[in-house]
Amino acid sequence: MSGISYNTLVTQIRNYTEVDSNVLTTDTLESLILNAQQRIFLDIPMDSDRFASQGTFVADDNTINVPAGAFFVRGIEVFNSTANTNGAGQWLEKKDQTYISEYVGKLTGPEGSQTGQDVTGLPKYYAMFGGATGLSSTTSGGIYVAPTPDANYLFNIYYNKMPATLESGNQTNYVSLNFPQGLLYACLVEAYGFLKGPMDMLTLYENKYKQEVQKFAGAQIGRRRRDDYTDGTIRIPVKSPSP
Repeated sequence: MSGISYNTLVTQIRNYTEVDSNVLTTDTLESLILNAQQRIFLDIPMDSDRFASQGTFVADDNTINVPAGAFFVRGIEVFNSTANTNGAGQWLEKKDQTYISEYVGKLTGPEGSQTGQDVTGLPKYYAMFGGATGLSSTTSGGIYVAPTPDANYLFNIYYNKMPATLESGNQTNYVSLNFPQGLLYACLVEAYGFLKGPMDMLTLYENKYKQEVQKFAGAQIGRRRRDDYTDGTIRIPVKSPSP
């Protein structure tokens, strides 16, 4: 399958399930297709949706906004410079908010009367907070860093953007053109779940979907020159062929 449009996908779902528009209505199918896409976006971060932005950590400010439209952050690289990003940067370690709090508390508690904002230096850690609607830089979520910057430092943030959604008003997207068979199988899993259809059919298309994920993810990995800094693996393990 070389590619698929939204309308063709709707027709194929009804044909495969042998259920007409009286049950699989336009609104129902739009919801099922959206759910299938969300699953795919989480299972396979698309190389086509990778972006990088440059910013500046400001002295005495331990928060930054996630770039507008970001789906998730892949990593943050900070440079001990206020002028350029030449040379080797240092990658921040991703932690959760409780770790950041404990880190700050450990430095400021027994040692003296400092506040968290007084624990300064070149940032080493970051943690995500807030929502991620992808509508603007202020609603895509935020990031805490620790220690709090003691000067202005340039950084690069690497992330995946929210992919364009396949819908009636947008007949094709990257997934429908490059992962059409997997998209169809993901939709059929959603459809059989909605219809409470035979479990063997749901299992069949679930397995077919996972096989397509393996092939597509393997092709992406083959195109990459190097892994991500921390973890370049996909969320569904790829089975390597036996030697």
